Amino acid sequence: MARERRQGRRRARVKRINVKGTSGSGKSTFAAELARRLDLPYVELDALHHGPNWSEPTDEEFRARVREAMDTAPEGWVIDGNYEAKLGDTVIGTADTIVWLDLPLGVKLRRLWRRTSHRIKHDVELWSGNKERWRTALWGWESLFVWMIRGHFRHRREWPPRYEDDSRFVRLRSVDEARRWLDTTY
Repeated sequence: MARERRQGRRRARVKRINVKGTSGSGKSTFAAELARRLDLPYVELDALHHGPNWSEPTDEEFRARVREAMDTAPEGWVIDGNYEAKLGDTVIGTADTIVWLDLPLGVKLRRLWRRTSHRIKHDVELWSGNKERWRTALWGWESLFVWMIRGHFRHRREWPPRYEDDSRFVRLRSVDEARRWLDTTY
């Protein structure tokens, strides 16, 4: 009974959640499930960022889109994505909880390979009609895999000192830990 009361208080208190992590960490799946459990709108930053032909909005346009999505959800939201260089504290500054899915590199590589292969093989349309292609997914410094690997190490270097004293911050280091947190917290 006491546990249920604590969980109920936590549900009532936590209304604005940012789920962070690199590609392949499970941000979108985790955030969508969290939003479903909390009956809150789910906002995917990639959907607000990527325009037709992978075009990108200016930082000001992007911040305006994100603020609009947040403003249309006064009861709260679950937002997945990082983009701090473009958004500043637009999301982070208003989040009650920041969840970092810091899974092992091998797990993320396998997930990213499986997801990318599926999207390419089945010609899956992403945001604004964009589609992933092998050439851009695998080769060059802008490849999805290089981006993920660089982000993995950058986040592990930069985020712990930035967030270690922030009581809103939750770092989940395995699939099981993420599942347990979701099941016991919400």
